[in-house]
Amino acid sequence: MKQFFSEIYESLLKKYGKQNWWPADSIFEVMVGAILVQNTQWFNVKKAIRNLKDEKILEPRKMALCSEERLATLIVHAGYYNVKSKRLKNFLDFLMINRFDFYALKIKQREELREQLLNINGIGPETADSIMLYALDHKTFVVDAYTRRMFSRLKKDFSWMTRVTYDELKSFFEENIPDDLYFYNEFHALIVVHSKDICKSKPLCGECLFMKKCDYCKMSKKSCS
Repeated sequence: MKQFFSEIYESLLKKYGKQNWWPADSIFEVMVGAILVQNTQWFNVKKAIRNLKDEKILEPRKMALCSEERLATLIVHAGYYNVKSKRLKNFLDFLMINRFDFYALKIKQREELREQLLNINGIGPETADSIMLYALDHKTFVVDAYTRRMFSRLKKDFSWMTRVTYDELKSFFEENIPDDLYFYNEFHALIVVHSKDICKSKPLCGECLFMKKCDYCKMSKKSCS
């Protein structure tokens, strides 16, 4: 199984190149982006991030002083702006308790930090893992809807991936991919890129680099013949 995932990774890397995620100018920007991207497209998040930068409050202490109402108006492009402004404020409370010390968060025990993040109202497993992996360099694999969709199609034996919990799927990947921070980072990013461009809800199987090995593609060909 480890060989299978390594081959998929190498194929994606050859096709799309290094992604160098997360696209941001600071650790805090990554954290904010991970919260804003919930239930929306990154294109919309970029607009909200730009507003925050233009107002010069994309810094933890400055944002902590910003009112929830004003923050909501600045992130309106990200959708659910009232909800997300509350979530950002909840997260800022957590940072304040930790004295805005990102280094201390980086060296904190992984499971302890993850539990603390999950205890913040509005921070779920995917957001917590994104913050840990991309902002704080913690070795924790991010799984999402793209991961479930792509791999459940790639191998019919993976159909169970659409039914299990987030943590069950995360554990499966962590047990079967190289135990390496850089691999975790790039692999998830490559999965997202491929799934957004090719393995969509209505997949472009004819353009897929996995066309010859994907069970879903093979079945689609049979149904059309």
